[in-house]
Amino acid sequence: MAPHPHHHRKHVFDRFSTAVTRATGSSYAFLIASVVVVLWALTGPIFDYSNSWQLVINTGTTIITFLMVFVIQQSQNKDTLAIQLKLNELIASDSAANNRLVDIEDLSAEELVVLKKFYVKLARLALTDDDVHASHSLDEAEGRHQVKRVGAGKARRRAPAADKADKTDTADKADKADTVGKAEP
Repeated sequence: MAPHPHHHRKHVFDRFSTAVTRATGSSYAFLIASVVVVLWALTGPIFDYSNSWQLVINTGTTIITFLMVFVIQQSQNKDTLAIQLKLNELIASDSAANNRLVDIEDLSAEELVVLKKFYVKLARLALTDDDVHASHSLDEAEGRHQVKRVGAGKARRRAPAADKADKTDTADKADKADTVGKAEP
């Protein structure tokens, strides 16, 4: 089956926009743009600062800016999607993570504000932890916080073998609480 002709054009534009974005974001591009502006300014007296002389820089910069908006936006869209996919993989690979966050970029601004409030609450809970490895889930934040605190206290008082069994039991309880929270709509 032959590839669709639009697919090839998209691929060419993708490579083009990536190359242009990298090139224009370099120090060399800034240096070239600065030299162009200085040369333009130096030619002012030669052209008696005419309207045509001013039109050259105005038109040139307007056209370049207009085209760069689309090139940069395409490159940003691709980069953003790649980052989202990487974050989604991290969320999906961690059993303690809240899978509802996988498509968080599709939420409205108001829904994101509500989620942010939950994470601010989790951050406050984390400030009270002595264990830097303790983490909290969006679901059942306070309940899981207490389970983790109790489990951490028991772990400090027990021998290493008992510590491993306790952490497994605590993790199982936390997973059950997390699963119950995720099953609800």
